[in-house]
Order: sequence, then C-alpha cells, then structure tokens
Amino acid sequence: MRFVTKAMLLAGALASGSAAMAQDAGERQIGPAAGNGAHPAIAYARADAPGYTFYRPQVLPTEAMPVVLWGNGGCRDNGLSASHFLREIASHGYFVIANGAPGEERPVQAELTPPPPVTTPGNALPTERTTPDETSVTQLLAGIDWAWAATADPANPLFGHLNPGLVAVMGHSCGGLQALSAGADPRVSAVVAFASGVYNRPGNGLSGVPITKDDLLRLHTPVAYVLGGPADIAFPNGSDDFARIAHVPALLANLPVGHGGTFCLANGGDWARFGADWLDWQLKGDAGAGRSFVGEGCRYCTTFRWTIERKNFPAVADQGAG
Repeated sequence: MRFVTKAMLLAGALASGSAAMAQDAGERQIGPAAGNGAHPAIAYARADAPGYTFYRPQVLPTEAMPVVLWGNGGCRDNGLSASHFLREIASHGYFVIANGAPGEERPVQAELTPPPPVTTPGNALPTERTTPDETSVTQLLAGIDWAWAATADPANPLFGHLNPGLVAVMGHSCGGLQALSAGADPRVSAVVAFASGVYNRPGNGLSGVPITKDDLLRLHTPVAYVLGGPADIAFPNGSDDFARIAHVPALLANLPVGHGGTFCLANGGDWARFGADWLDWQLKGDAGAGRSFVGEGCRYCTTFRWTIERKNFPAVADQGAG
C-alpha cells in the first residue's frame, strides 16, 4: 500500500481555493439539524470542497472539535448515504468530513427490514468487481489537510474550531475498507469499520480498495469492528480480521441487524450510539464512555442483543484506551 505526499493529496483530491475560497465558502445546509448529542448538527456542502459532504454542530462549540473522516458504503460518491448517522455523530461535538458530494438523502425508516437468513459464511460475497470505486482512500485522507487549512485560516468560519490533531476514520462496508487502509496513516487516532473487513479471499468482492490482511499490521491505533451478526456478508471477513490483530487494542461488536446496520433509523440507531461512545472514549478520553466497552458489566457487554469481544484493552476505562 503506497502513501502519497501531502502536496499530492491537496492537489489531487481537494482542488480547493484555500484562503481566497474560504472567504466565501458557499455553505448550503441540507435538511434540518438533528442528533441526540449536546449540539444538534447539520449536514452541508461547501463550494470550496465539491467532493465532500460536511456535518457539524449548528452552533459551533467553544472547544475545538476532533475530526471524523467517513467512507460510504459501496465507496459511493454520496456524502448523504449515512446522513442520519453522521448528524448524530456530529451532535456529540465532532466535525465530520464524508467522502462524496451530497446526493440522495433517504428518509428515516421507522424500523429495520429483517436481515436475510444466515447462509454459509462467505457465499453471499460478490465474486467480481465490474466498476471502479467512486471514492478513494486518498480522497478520504485529504480531509485532514483540508481541516488543517480551514482551522488555520482567519477568514474561514471554522477558524480555531477544529482539532485535526485528533482524527478518527470510520466507514461502512467498502467505506470500512477505506477506513482500515487510512488507519495506517500516522495522523489517525482511532478506526471503526462498520459491516466490513478485508476479504478473506483476495479479489473476492466489489471493492477496489488496495488492502490485504498483511496491511492490518500497519494499524497503530485502537480499532473497532461493528458487524451485523452472522447474516452480515462482512461477518466472516471482519471476524477474521479481529482474530488476526494482536498488536493494537481491538474490539469486535456484533448486533444482529444485517449488513445495512441501523443507519436508516432516526439518529442512526444503535450503531450511531456505539460510534459516538467509541469516539468519546478514543478522542476525548471520556472514561464514562470507555466503560461502555471495558470493565466488568460493560454496557455493550450486557445490553440486549450486543455481543462484544476485546483484546489488548485495559481492565478499566480510566487507565486509557490503549
């Protein structure tokens, strides 16, 4: 897996006008503010970053916000594909940069569609990629450079409001592979892969993300896999990844909702609550959030239908994340 320079990231993925464009970012809000966190959040597009969709608290908090990079399911070029989930994440005081321009925003569903019956692990995986991915790992990581430029520019409304020294990468399915690949970048502080995992059989799948099982050794931060139970087509891949990772703290969480997760529910459902808790622990050092994952009787160890496996974490959250 080859890294590119910061200059290449900026030139190839952002094509932003930096300071001059920041004076007139051309922000366009998409939908109403939402989220259960302390800072109801909005989705919006910016004229100076046409390849991205952004999520932030509607009223910017006084403290600088950690940055969350998001890769869409299917590596699609639609930054609204997980909009309900990402507004919820942002409402907890995070600035989210999602790969892809804003496309279709699907309405909130009242309930989940039951997952398909469990089949032999791996049988449901596609066998051939016929079209290139619409977004890339390079594009995802370029969001870090964009955030540094924005928070350092006095003419930008985000001046002083971002903390790009604290970065999490997250994604769903193919976007989860982007997150795992981007997690090797030394600027990343935490990784979450939703319904994802490196293919157990190389080349078996629709994604073109350049990552192999050996690349998991490049991860240097705590990593969480959130799977949708045995009916999730990523279940064998994510479970195998977790079994292989021995050098960093790793967590495997399962909720039997299938590959699509709970993104379509109001405020992103259970997966969004999990994601916000994980970020609060990993990026903000919130020991209370950490007790959702570690310690005797941890919340996700005992909450109905969640199952958790952990390795290399401290016995209690107060001792740190890893």
